[in-house]
Amino acid sequence: MDNKGLTITMIFLAESANYGEGIGNITTLKKMTRGNYEQYSYISRQAMRYSLVRQLNWGNTPVDAKSGVVQFAPSATIKDYPEIDLFGYMKTMSKSDIKKKGGVLNRSAVVRLSNAIALEPYQSDFEFLTNMGMAKRAGLDNAIVHSEIQRSYYTYTVSIDLDCVGVDGEISVPQNEKSDRVKTLLDGIEYLYRDIKGRRENMSPLFIIGGCYERKNPFFENQIKLDNNKLGVKRLAEIVAQSEDIKANTVVGVAADTFENDTEIREKLNADTIGKAFEQLKKEVDKYYGESN
Repeated sequence: MDNKGLTITMIFLAESANYGEGIGNITTLKKMTRGNYEQYSYISRQAMRYSLVRQLNWGNTPVDAKSGVVQFAPSATIKDYPEIDLFGYMKTMSKSDIKKKGGVLNRSAVVRLSNAIALEPYQSDFEFLTNMGMAKRAGLDNAIVHSEIQRSYYTYTVSIDLDCVGVDGEISVPQNEKSDRVKTLLDGIEYLYRDIKGRRENMSPLFIIGGCYERKNPFFENQIKLDNNKLGVKRLAEIVAQSEDIKANTVVGVAADTFENDTEIREKLNADTIGKAFEQLKKEVDKYYGESN
């Protein structure tokens, strides 16, 4: 079986989907600052992973705190738990756990998530909140909160080491199980959402570009640009044309009536619908794992 990687970069639209520590009665968005001093909100990769694992019903991997740290239980293996197969683990083992030697076992993540970073700068918008409705019931004073808000397009990248899925030391799950795990993950990404502050934010992709490649490079990460609701196509087309491998294996999907240059995206990037793009990716996953059956 070839040593290949699957990488996809996406755009979705969401509102205020990840908050930080907060200051006093001000709830602050997670943000980063660029060299031009503009701030961009982001959704951390940990938050993205949490939403994915929860929606895929993979959050049943046992944990314990015997070592003094909350971590995955030493008894949990990738054979039974897709979460630690795809997202890795660290286990601190006692001498009784691992042939009387003790130590730490690590599995690097097979699926790598980037932060989801806003494509439009934060403009210092605030929401003013009170609990007046409840306070009035008991004649109490209001509690007042200021909450930072932003509605923006976000972009993030998912990269998967296909040859590492389902393999951990002496453990190797069947080929069809490897394929099913990756396809289930893709389904979760296609219909991803996030529950936050009483809202359910739809984070399904409005644009997707990527594929299965010989090089395990996230080619399209940090290459997504938006200007006046127009997607920067020239740079993406340039990357696709870099090699025969990228050109032959790249799939592109775009949601209709989303970007101002929809026609350009479809013509220059050979884009289809989002659903068709995910269907093609899943076919490539089946093909990859079927080669060694």
